[in-house]
Amino acid sequence: MTFLHAHVEVPIYSAQGFFDVIFESVLHSLKILPFLFVAFLVIEFLEHKAQDKIKHIFTRAGALGPMVATVLGCIPQCGFSVMSANLYSSGIITLGTLIAVFLATSDEAIILLATAHNGSFEIFKLLVAKIIIALFFGYLIYFIEKKTHNHHHHHHSHDLCEQDHCGCEENGKILRPALIHTVKVFGFLLLFTVIIDLFVAFIGTDALSHLLLSESIFQPLLSAIIGFIPNCASSVLLTQLYIEGTLTFGSLIAGLCTNAGAGLLVLFRNKSKFKENLKIIGILYACSVIPGIILHII
Repeated sequence: MTFLHAHVEVPIYSAQGFFDVIFESVLHSLKILPFLFVAFLVIEFLEHKAQDKIKHIFTRAGALGPMVATVLGCIPQCGFSVMSANLYSSGIITLGTLIAVFLATSDEAIILLATAHNGSFEIFKLLVAKIIIALFFGYLIYFIEKKTHNHHHHHHSHDLCEQDHCGCEENGKILRPALIHTVKVFGFLLLFTVIIDLFVAFIGTDALSHLLLSESIFQPLLSAIIGFIPNCASSVLLTQLYIEGTLTFGSLIAGLCTNAGAGLLVLFRNKSKFKENLKIIGILYACSVIPGIILHII
């Protein structure tokens, strides 16, 4: 029985086979580590240099809100989902703009896909799909709100990132956040790579595919639920499963569209809006699953 990153048959039930799986998984993950750090360093630099300008663009976008949100959401970091959640809680942006940001956010998926075989094409395919989905549903919700006069009411808000002391507000400090993001993502990547490789080595690729409903139309529904896990663990897991061929592209899209990162946590900090936040989750799930199923069938 083989494991995912090896090129030879391995007796997994022996001690040597077990450690060979772990060794290959660690080696595979270490090859990605330098790329992760450079990518996060660039992202942190751009985020800190342009944060105020981006917030200004968000607040002045108006009818262009969903389009602006879609473009910014494609940048691989969760800062925009957090920012948009804060702005929505303040009543500054519409629900359509918020949903567009959430749907377009790809977080660590783009970085991981860049390290995969034919990575450039995979990133292009992902971004095109996410842009189309975010624009379509963002403007659909925007015009429904406008037609029904269901405007979001303004209320006093606080900068939740500042409340939580996450360090996002410390402009100019990019090395430490980049290192933290790199370590966290690499930790998740290594953990899931070892787990997936060991699991596949023990039960086989056919059994894993069956467990994750790879032949079923319900796989995007399951992936979208996994995507709601509010940290990079879910995007890392979904992307790795897609790279290994266990998830279909439609299922990856469904999972990454619900993967709004810390943005959803920011919304739920306002307990008085609990029912409204549940509605947002329902809308996000539907907007993720529908195109995911369509792509899965195609």
